[in-house]
Amino acid sequence: MSTLETKPGIPVAFTNTVHITWAGEHRFDAARPGSPPMRVDASAKTGPSPVDTLLAALGTCTAVDVVDILEKRRTPAESVTLEVVAARADATPKRVIGVLLSYTIVGADVERSHAERAIELAVTKYCSVRNSLDPDMPVRWSLTLNGEMKE
Repeated sequence: MSTLETKPGIPVAFTNTVHITWAGEHRFDAARPGSPPMRVDASAKTGPSPVDTLLAALGTCTAVDVVDILEKRRTPAESVTLEVVAARADATPKRVIGVLLSYTIVGADVERSHAERAIELAVTKYCSVRNSLDPDMPVRWSLTLNGEMKE
């Protein structure tokens, strides 16, 4: 199978492949062909859990966009860190029902309005991981820029 119909009569080609190998207990190694593996551990003993991996994918996807947008503005960040926290449903499956992305950006030339706009665009428009999740799931964010957090 090389295509998938997401809407009747509209084929979409498969473009990404990840191989997953069971490594015992709740541990799995996942990698693109030819790339180093990433350990995913549902017990979170030897690597992030599947949900942690999802949160990391969301956070890194938006962070890449933020870094790129600031770079294109010619106001590159010196550092970007991000904490991703999620709320999960009480019932099984304990799906993610909301996420807070807390960005900390350092950059002498980065203006708050530009950093906020970069984050907003990353979260609402450019991040393919966010756009693959339930659009009704709230994803909120905050920004600490050069040591100053603004509510």
